[in-house]
Amino acid sequence: MPKNDELRVIASKAKQSPKVLEAEITLPDGSQRRNKKHELLEIKNLSVSVACKIVLDNVSMSVKEGEVVGLLGPNGSGKTSLGLTLMGHPRYQVTAGKVMFAGKNLLAMKPEERAKAGLFMSFQNPLEIQGVPFGKFLFTAYKEVKNPNISAKEFIALLREKCQFLGVEQSFVERSVNEGFSGGEKKRAEILQLAILEPKLAILDETDSGLDIKATKIVAQAIKKISQINPKMSILLITHYEKFLNQLKPDRILNIEKGMVK
Repeated sequence: MPKNDELRVIASKAKQSPKVLEAEITLPDGSQRRNKKHELLEIKNLSVSVACKIVLDNVSMSVKEGEVVGLLGPNGSGKTSLGLTLMGHPRYQVTAGKVMFAGKNLLAMKPEERAKAGLFMSFQNPLEIQGVPFGKFLFTAYKEVKNPNISAKEFIALLREKCQFLGVEQSFVERSVNEGFSGGEKKRAEILQLAILEPKLAILDETDSGLDIKATKIVAQAIKKISQINPKMSILLITHYEKFLNQLKPDRILNIEKGMVK
């Protein structure tokens, strides 16, 4: 961008709702353009327990539309617990607080309703599903979450497009879901799901876990490519490796320790 392009965050509380980040961009001709990013996810004073053990303690945080946020913390700090709570895992009991997603009460939704509303989570250790071709799995997920009326022919064209975009061979989606996949292949499968479903908010849970340097770079590049073509997609990057965040350059980095976000 030209040097005289500048981004100034307007901090005046009198003019700005606390739920909106308003930015003013000065263009080369002296004109100005405003861009507003609304809060997509709002978590307030959230406490969660599993088997009477507190795993999240009074967590408050937010993610704006189109924002990439890193969540950094050691093992056992509550990172995955937060993701699974947001997705509605039944083991995670909310004891206090509220969560709003796209203006709706997320905690009142069933897991499948959360997915249809635009919430997605990739897993550290994706399960193998024997006998179910990965392509068929993606087709079923797409019909459930995005478009129930899409034809098989239309979806195959979409799948080929996304495979080509991410550099994934077509034979990859003909294999059973994660069966016999290497660690890197499992993570690439998760990222392909992300590319196909294009959620409003993607929670990527330790996508770099168990990968070597080369595989980590491949996954990071794929996430960046998806983010670039989906500027409204928000991403919550969960990891305990700061180097992975350095490759992705999130807008903000939050720290979590002992179930508390700082």
